[in-house]
Amino acid sequence: MSDYLNVSGRIFNIQRFSVHDGPGVRTIVFFKGCALRCKWCCNPESQSFEIQTMVQNGKEKTVGYDVTVEEVLQTVVRDAPYYNRSGGGLTLSGGEMLCQSDFAYALLRTAKENAVNTAVETTGFAPYEKIEKLLPYIDTVLMDIKHIDSAKHEAFTTRTNELILENAAKIAENAHKLIIRVPVIPTFNDTEPEIAAIAKFSAGLKNVNEINLLPYHNYGKDKYTGLGREYPMGDTPMPRDEHMQKLKAVAEGYGLKCKIGG
Repeated sequence: MSDYLNVSGRIFNIQRFSVHDGPGVRTIVFFKGCALRCKWCCNPESQSFEIQTMVQNGKEKTVGYDVTVEEVLQTVVRDAPYYNRSGGGLTLSGGEMLCQSDFAYALLRTAKENAVNTAVETTGFAPYEKIEKLLPYIDTVLMDIKHIDSAKHEAFTTRTNELILENAAKIAENAHKLIIRVPVIPTFNDTEPEIAAIAKFSAGLKNVNEINLLPYHNYGKDKYTGLGREYPMGDTPMPRDEHMQKLKAVAEGYGLKCKIGG
């Protein structure tokens, strides 16, 4: 029996039967709290660690609740047959799981003790010591590289990118598998030179051969209204498929396997 079953953390959702954010059929645990404030964030309810009230479909909804590792695992192991057939498992998302690194560690370690494949979706914005402790228990790291220019990165996320890029190099050296993911955001990083810069950086990381381009969408816009906030991206249009294909070709030009979506 794991020593970590009673460790608790704060989440806002558990999504079963997902085919995104890692291989196969997955159960995604969405953590509360994030150090970044990306303008395009589709889960604004994830940004604050605090439990909030959000209006959806005219009704108030409480967002955020505390759970133990044991409670999460009870949900996760229910779908073990689907994981076994598809190569799927558990993914930690958010928010940012590194903001609750002790809970993430306990959850990942317990999952591996139960033979569950693990993945994390992360910004990489944390002291590397926190990340290093988790890596032995993560099968796939899905890490965002949003921009190479630090000033533009800060303008759109409230944080500079030096720590993120430094951590990407260290994670690449030590992770079982690292896939770089790029949210493609109009007015921020959707030009061919900007994607080329990210692809060049990614191709230069040890053991990295895959990059995912995630097209911008505004599906979370109503959540901002429900939280009493203004949507920062306004009426920004979603990128056309032809444009995404051009950016895909740019990334592939650096020798990377590139997929649109992730």
